[in-house]
Amino acid sequence: MNDNPTLRTLAQGQWAVVTKLTAKGELGRRLRDMGLAPGARLQMMCRAPLKDPVEIKLRGYNLTLRNNEADHVFVQPEEQA
Repeated sequence: MNDNPTLRTLAQGQWAVVTKLTAKGELGRRLRDMGLAPGARLQMMCRAPLKDPVEIKLRGYNLTLRNNEADHVFVQPEEQA
């Protein structure tokens, strides 16, 4: 298993917790403003037919990110029961 999975690698329906953001500047600020901060719990909802963009659910709303944005969000997947 990958030691540092990104948001993009989650399976549909999988839950995870954000561990770090690597985006700098404007993109980093926008991601944090949207709630993607370390410690935030999220769920991968679905992917577009061509795998880009991805839709996640966090903090009570759905958010769609391009893969190049999702690659800056590192997560710790939660074990499924």
